[in-house]
Amino acid sequence: MFGELASRQEDKVHLDLLIYRFDKAMLGVSSAAVGGGIGERNWALNAQVPSDYGRKDIEDHIGVLATQFSLSGSGVGMLTAAKVRRRERVSAHGVDVEATVGLSHPTWAAGEESEPATRPGTINLVVFIPVRFSDGALVNAVVTATEAKSQALFEAGIAATGTASDAVSLFCPLDGDEERFAGPRSLWGSRIARVIYQAVLAGARAGTW
Repeated sequence: MFGELASRQEDKVHLDLLIYRFDKAMLGVSSAAVGGGIGERNWALNAQVPSDYGRKDIEDHIGVLATQFSLSGSGVGMLTAAKVRRRERVSAHGVDVEATVGLSHPTWAAGEESEPATRPGTINLVVFIPVRFSDGALVNAVVTATEAKSQALFEAGIAATGTASDAVSLFCPLDGDEERFAGPRSLWGSRIARVIYQAVLAGARAGTW
């Protein structure tokens, strides 16, 4: 599943966003500020915002966007200053990933920089998995996704593990036998890692952020 590209006018600025409308509710895990955590989700969106974005009412902002695009139920909202039109898409073995790669403010996870954590020069990942994951496997998959992202940045020659405001959202069916493992050497974890690695590497090398 890939996002539907939509556009909006906000403060006299033309910006784009990617909208993910689910045919039926899915189980999701997300590190996003809005709709994060684990639970049933009906939609997701990844909205482009200006590089100087500084709103504190992020939940209200996402709510306005959801209403504008007729998204109902519980959803996940992510923000990025990256050009979402230039997203990277990779599919393999039933796993779909869409990545918007913003690297205006790269950082080391254990660095001592004072860059604000909410600056939106962000790598956002949206991943769809065709099998049911347990809650533990969903959390494990977020770790695997993060490791794959960092590996891609290393391969691209970028001295950083990511940015201060990266987000990852993974979605799977609500029913079916549960997969309990999603580490990088498990069947589904390795598939997730490879598609994310390819998507982030392509975005980092494109340098369109």
